[in-house]
Amino acid sequence: MLAIVAIAAAAFAAGTLIDGGASNGPAPLAAVSSAPIKPHKGETQAAAIFAAASPAVVSIRTSRGSGTGFLIEKKGTIVTNDHVVDGATHVSVQFGQAGQTLDGDVIGTDPSSDLAVVSISPDQVPKGVAPLRFADSRAVKVGDTAVAIGNPLGLDRTATEGIVSGLGRSIQSPNGYQIDEVIQTDAPINPGNSGGPLLDDGANVIGINSQIATAGSQGNIGIGFAVPSNTVRQIVPKLEKGETIKRPYLGVRTSPTSVTGASNGAQVVDVTSNSPAERGGIKVGDTIRRVQGHDIQQPSDVAAAIVNDQPGDKVDVQVTRNGGQSTTLHVTLGTRPRTP
Repeated sequence: MLAIVAIAAAAFAAGTLIDGGASNGPAPLAAVSSAPIKPHKGETQAAAIFAAASPAVVSIRTSRGSGTGFLIEKKGTIVTNDHVVDGATHVSVQFGQAGQTLDGDVIGTDPSSDLAVVSISPDQVPKGVAPLRFADSRAVKVGDTAVAIGNPLGLDRTATEGIVSGLGRSIQSPNGYQIDEVIQTDAPINPGNSGGPLLDDGANVIGINSQIATAGSQGNIGIGFAVPSNTVRQIVPKLEKGETIKRPYLGVRTSPTSVTGASNGAQVVDVTSNSPAERGGIKVGDTIRRVQGHDIQQPSDVAAAIVNDQPGDKVDVQVTRNGGQSTTLHVTLGTRPRTP
């Protein structure tokens, strides 16, 4: 049986409620145009990527375990997974085994995207270490080069190479919600890689390694998952400012309308009590056809339709019920709760 687990923590509970994106606030981090690194004579491209990126990769330790992170700003900002910091307010940070153990402050976490921001003093950043830059994950294609750098099983700054083997995947976040548009890779990833960068052929970050699929073991079987860089770019500036990420919330669980062929709509299989969906009149058995003018072909389309909305916004939800009767409901979105 194939299972998906966090690569520095235990598996998360299943079950997803439909939700959207993060609230407005600071501008996203910049994305750079990526061009392939040119290796030196006799050097592989993977070696060139590792040489360019590995100095910015750190180990992160708490009293409960360890993982990986990486520097994104010279002022000492480090990004990692929420499940790596695991509720800690202070962590130990180290730039390589020979580096000094530094005190890192956890200044923001977002379990829903499995992201966390750690800060160290600017004068503690080793000289010559350049922060990693983010690529635009919308430009990533299946078959692209993917290099992961992390600390699997405590082994300092280990590099593994593969390709992007899938796009648009979904995984469970630490608080049980769904993370969408996840990047799949066959670059070998193991426990301890959590929070480390997944890099393109230009040594720019396309994702943060977060989970692996397993087949009865805890090790790598060639299917890893990374939170896409564009999600990181959006969330991190808010966490740096100490903001709590507020997401719009509908409060339904849906399934495809067909298990054998093309789905056409999202069938409501559960409506949370006293949720915006219930108050707006959505019922179990309804099939959601349109939200905010967006056609719904499959369950994930519902979340995508409200991703740019805010709690308190009113949305039109078109459903069919009672053998095909079409009804348009007016729903006021709520704020998504901490857990489903």
